[in-house]
Amino acid sequence: LFADLVADLARGFSVAHLSAHFHGAVALSIVDLSERARTQTGIQTVALSGGVFQNVKLLALAVRWLERAGFVVLTHRRVPPNDGGLALGQAVIAAYGESP
Repeated sequence: LFADLVADLARGFSVAHLSAHFHGAVALSIVDLSERARTQTGIQTVALSGGVFQNVKLLALAVRWLERAGFVVLTHRRVPPNDGGLALGQAVIAAYGESP
């Protein structure tokens, strides 16, 4: 991926093109890995979580392409996918008096 991006940059492609190429490649990798996992496990639900999914472009592409591939996709709605969600989980655990 990075070699392709450097080559495109050397050929004068725009930053917008490079960004689209990068996001598309990462989203396709997510779909590919999910399909491999489904083949091995039969699981058809994918949860997209973590700070990387604050990236709206990547999230939108991954959700669209995963759904086209027949997956049920879970995403954050009320809690942020980054450290805010982690902190909330820690607070819930603390409220119940359990060690992580």
